[in-house]
Amino acid sequence: MATFMEVLDTSIANVSLPHIAGNLSVSQDESTWVLTSYLVSNAVVLPISGWIASKVGRKRFYMSCVVLFTLSSFLCGVAPSLGFLIFFRVLQGLGGGGLGPSEQAILADTFPVAKRGMAFAVYGMAVVLAPAIGPTLGGFITDHFSWRWIFFINIPVGIVSLMLTQRLVSDPPHIQASKDKMGGIDFVGLGLIALGLTCLEIVLDKGQELEWFASSFITGCALVAGVALVSFVLWERKHPNPVVDVNMFKSRTFAIANVMMLTLGLTLYGSTVLLPQFMQVLMGYSAQQSGMALSPGGFVVILLLPFVGRMLAKTDARKMIAFGFVALSVSMFYMTRHLYVGIDFVTAIKLRAFQSIGLPFLFIPINTLVYAGVAPEKNNSVSGIVNLSRNMGGDIGIAFVTTLITRRSQSHQGTLVDHVSNYNPAFMSQLVGLTTTFQRAGATSLEATHKALSMVYRQVQQQAVTLAYIDALKALGIATAAMLPLLLLVRRPRAQGAPVGGH
Repeated sequence: MATFMEVLDTSIANVSLPHIAGNLSVSQDESTWVLTSYLVSNAVVLPISGWIASKVGRKRFYMSCVVLFTLSSFLCGVAPSLGFLIFFRVLQGLGGGGLGPSEQAILADTFPVAKRGMAFAVYGMAVVLAPAIGPTLGGFITDHFSWRWIFFINIPVGIVSLMLTQRLVSDPPHIQASKDKMGGIDFVGLGLIALGLTCLEIVLDKGQELEWFASSFITGCALVAGVALVSFVLWERKHPNPVVDVNMFKSRTFAIANVMMLTLGLTLYGSTVLLPQFMQVLMGYSAQQSGMALSPGGFVVILLLPFVGRMLAKTDARKMIAFGFVALSVSMFYMTRHLYVGIDFVTAIKLRAFQSIGLPFLFIPINTLVYAGVAPEKNNSVSGIVNLSRNMGGDIGIAFVTTLITRRSQSHQGTLVDHVSNYNPAFMSQLVGLTTTFQRAGATSLEATHKALSMVYRQVQQQAVTLAYIDALKALGIATAAMLPLLLLVRRPRAQGAPVGGH
């Protein structure tokens, strides 16, 4: 429940930004900090959540995160100005960042390896469904009520989650043992990762808007992020009580599983932005209508997740991951052949549903694989790192898709304009036909010519943007296909009945 609430909040606010900007009397650009502030604080907490949970106790940390997220959701809903809203969104992100890692660690500790796949399948329903219905729900709430209700709806869910957690969740013995062994606070490591991830999130979220490295602000943030994160890794490698145990990446299976999760996040969130944007920009759909095109894909995932969870107990996780990446890559290239201006709503639903088939075969096996061979006392750290990989992949995917579409649209338009010439028979034939049509409608010869040229130019722009979207889909298809060779480097997991945390 808490995961659904938190993941939903990463996408539900997107469609409400124009309403937030208008209601609080700020510009559209200023209102985007409502998203950026949440992503920044969320990213900072994710990798250190395992360390905090080990320090104060996982149940206490988890319930504190739910309280902070729920309370800050209420404060966001009553925020009187943009400044207060951004501050409360930072608090909300801090609370939300600790939910996912704690929940996955709880699942990993509660269920034996043989049942872990089904546990992650149920958990995956919330993670995958929330971003799929977020735009639709956000658009509906904003259109029929107020943007403030996108935050108020978190409050009852948070209260019920707290009550159930208090009754049903308890810390395993190794959590108590790790609390007793924890050393002092690594302030240097905390400072470096907070600074590095903050700057990296700003680069990814604001880069396209500020023309990337043409902006001194983005360049400065990128340099600070690079130096801080490299310094963090070097510092943590030798620290006796690291905030993030970077030495876990020495395990080839663990490192590759995180790369795959990052790629899954990149493709999932990148494509989730791509299709609704195409329908809104080129086809005139509302945010709610375009969001509805994604929702059936979420239900396809929900239907497949229990099946994948059962299969994982009997099948090599590497084979399921291979199928998932093949299905995802094929679906991306399939979309390139069926995406065009004028695509009907049913076809859009089918394309998204086809793409969704591969997601359950990736989310559950990768989450299971990342815990293979990890000692139970490190489950908290594993959860924080793999959730960070997914979220950072999503941020990279959104930044990559939006930038590629903008740049490739310009490139394709330049190429297409070269064919708009008096020496091109097809162009001249279309121009004459349109001019004649406008003249018959009552326009003068000059007016008809101008209208005909304007219509041709709009067609050129539409075709250029469509080709750019197709380029983005091809790039995502190539990225997912590139994961297949990495599976050859992953060690085969031991028998599914092995003890939790065992090899």
